[in-house]
Amino acid sequence: MLHLPALEYTGAPEWAEPHVAAHVDFLERHHREGVFLMSGQAVPAGHGGAILARGVDRAAVEEIAARDPFVVAGVARYAITTVDPGRVHPAPAGVLAVDSSRVRG
Repeated sequence: MLHLPALEYTGAPEWAEPHVAAHVDFLERHHREGVFLMSGQAVPAGHGGAILARGVDRAAVEEIAARDPFVVAGVARYAITTVDPGRVHPAPAGVLAVDSSRVRG
């Protein structure tokens, strides 16, 4: 399963500024652990951001998201979509750890 946590600010994006360093540390930790494959700001940045996560179940992703310093401080929240990849391009198939029967292209 893949998880797409989408971060949304709960107020003005400036409210998050005091928590940016801790949020980046949070992201880096989960990238090092291999759970986060991608993270980045939305465009425009004031809309929040998104993460692509794998290797854990939905409950674990919800727990991880709840520990994000932005969430703890109340300046953001996550909406999490869980996806069971049905068709995957060959380029990311290995990283996404999908069954070869789902690879297309």
